Amino acid sequence: MRNINSVKQEFLKKWIWGLRKYSSQKKNMSLMERKKAIKLSADLAMASTRNKSTRWSRALIANASRDGNNKVLTEHVSPSSSSPPQRPATRKSFRRIRSCRNMLIRRNRAAVHCRTKDRVVAASFVAKRLVQKRTRRLKSLLPGGESMDAESLVEETLDYIQSLRAQVEVMRRLVTASEIMILNPSRGGEKEALPYIR
Repeated sequence: MRNINSVKQEFLKKWIWGLRKYSSQKKNMSLMERKKAIKLSADLAMASTRNKSTRWSRALIANASRDGNNKVLTEHVSPSSSSPPQRPATRKSFRRIRSCRNMLIRRNRAAVHCRTKDRVVAASFVAKRLVQKRTRRLKSLLPGGESMDAESLVEETLDYIQSLRAQVEVMRRLVTASEIMILNPSRGGEKEALPYIR
């Protein structure tokens, strides 16, 4: 695992660069365009700090590159190194998953009919349904999560959460530093704000 402070510094550099690049393309932006620029440059900066080593970072970059206006940012923010190959889902794996699921459903239906184990089976069936529902929800929240298996979904989610926390902390420090500079412009607000940015 990389040092979190170096990740934050790298994110801040790439985020500011992305904001500058985006604002140089569009001079007069509306509030919604500014919001989009901030989010897009932050997402790309966060993804590029991972050097395309995770599926969520590759998914963020791929989603951003679909829009023609974002090509300049995605080409410059993301590293030019080749990404590790992503294992595509094959028909064979889908068939295997489907057959396992069908087997479990048949097994559960047969077990439900057993009178002595009705409550246990019903509880386990409800628990499985709840886990499946939460897994689907997690897959929808994680960029690129739709095509992940359970193990890689957990690993990618933990990595994504760590990156989001670093992103939020950098943004909070930047806001604090800018507030200090606004409140104390004549007293050297720049010197007071420097510790908050680092």
